[in-house]
Amino acid sequence: MLRKIASFTINHDTLVPGMYISRVDGDCITYDLRLKYPNQDDFVAQKPLHTIEHLVATYVRSSDWSDNVVYFGPMGCRTGFYLILRDAVSHADAIRLVKEAFAFSAAFEGEIPGAKKIECGNYLEHDLPAAREEAAAYVKVLEGCTVETLAYPD
Repeated sequence: MLRKIASFTINHDTLVPGMYISRVDGDCITYDLRLKYPNQDDFVAQKPLHTIEHLVATYVRSSDWSDNVVYFGPMGCRTGFYLILRDAVSHADAIRLVKEAFAFSAAFEGEIPGAKKIECGNYLEHDLPAAREEAAAYVKVLEGCTVETLAYPD
């Protein structure tokens, strides 16, 4: 019998955009970076989702915490991303890193990192202006994020 994945036990009817601790596995902490309300037909379109993935992944892997970044990538439901960090990064520093990464993405101009044909498996599927808009909207969501708000709502 298949076990239920922990993220499927979260009530998506009450989940709002924010940043949450999704799970802790040994020294790895998975953060749920929720940009959109679940099941509201306002999902991140594929092209900006892909662009944000490139921008934020590049930023976090270039940060002071790069040695503690395990993974950054999109949720299949297109309502956000997962960031996995080693526990050497405090929750406060994780919040700061996410805020900086999305502010960087919201202001980014120029060539999208890793978006050339030889670097990316779907290099034509990017939209920088839309990615900047999505990132800027999430920066506003993150303004209210604190260590105390990292728990999922009941």
